[in-house]
Amino acid sequence: MSKLPLSIAMSNYEHVSDVMNGRIHPEGIDLRAMELPVEEIFFRMLNFLEWDVSEFSMAKYVSLTASNKAPFWAIPVFPSRVFRQSAFYIATKSGIKEPADLAGRRIGIPEWAQTAGVYARSYLQHQCGMQLKDIHWVQAGVNDAGRTEKVTLFLPSGVSIETVPDRSLNDLLLAGEIDGMISAREPASMIKRDPRIARLWPDYRTIEESYYKDTGIFPIMHAVVIKKETLEQHPWIAMNLLKAFEEAKNRSLQRLSSLVNSRVAIPWSHIALERTRTLFGEDVWPYGIEANRRTLEAFTQFCFEQGVTDRQIPLSDLFPPQLTKTYKA
Repeated sequence: MSKLPLSIAMSNYEHVSDVMNGRIHPEGIDLRAMELPVEEIFFRMLNFLEWDVSEFSMAKYVSLTASNKAPFWAIPVFPSRVFRQSAFYIATKSGIKEPADLAGRRIGIPEWAQTAGVYARSYLQHQCGMQLKDIHWVQAGVNDAGRTEKVTLFLPSGVSIETVPDRSLNDLLLAGEIDGMISAREPASMIKRDPRIARLWPDYRTIEESYYKDTGIFPIMHAVVIKKETLEQHPWIAMNLLKAFEEAKNRSLQRLSSLVNSRVAIPWSHIALERTRTLFGEDVWPYGIEANRRTLEAFTQFCFEQGVTDRQIPLSDLFPPQLTKTYKA
């Protein structure tokens, strides 16, 4: 019996590499894999549905699902997870020293519905006691002009966003026309170590670890999605892909824990994994619905509070029904 050919697009991650490189074969599937930048994948999948399977923004997926416009289903495979207290950048001359100083300031965002921004703003609200309406939000591309919002917004009362189509946030920050920005991607001047830009929290790891201890939330940035048309024709591929990605992730963690050779070009990387396990447990990168329920429910709440969706959607709306239960031998 021939295998089902499926196309897939994903960025370059060690923990999915065994699937993308063909070392692990999802049962019954012949994957045609492409590695591309995430912004390109999101744009092409959202606008043209170019692949059967792809990585996709969690916030945009939740938004599309809430409005019944999602042309794909997510499976609970999360290739990118990043705490976002590191995503706050400020102009060093702005005088901003703490979150309260953001009130009344002009703060840049690449998109309101960027997943990183949703988590970052929820931290301002829930942990720092900030009101989002007290900040003047400015939307533009991080390093390139012309970026636009991709989904319909339902902004809370008092929140407004100024769009700047012909400038980048990086340029606006250097020119003193915004006081700070929230972005998953570093501004170019930060990469170049320009002294005019700094992180609000240079010691962000300490803050992020405390956030996890206090909330149990491990932010999910991206999920893997399957075109609904493809899944309707072949409903078995959702579980088979989930199992393959789970195996790939477990193999990756095993490699990273080994002292035999260096899997990444960082000294003592195996010790970093050991230390992470003291905080997260043995599986530091869980897939599946139940293992991520706390994070997923919090995120759908944040999306509703911030107007990325007009309602808080239940988790049963996010994933295909064949993934909501598992068999017991």
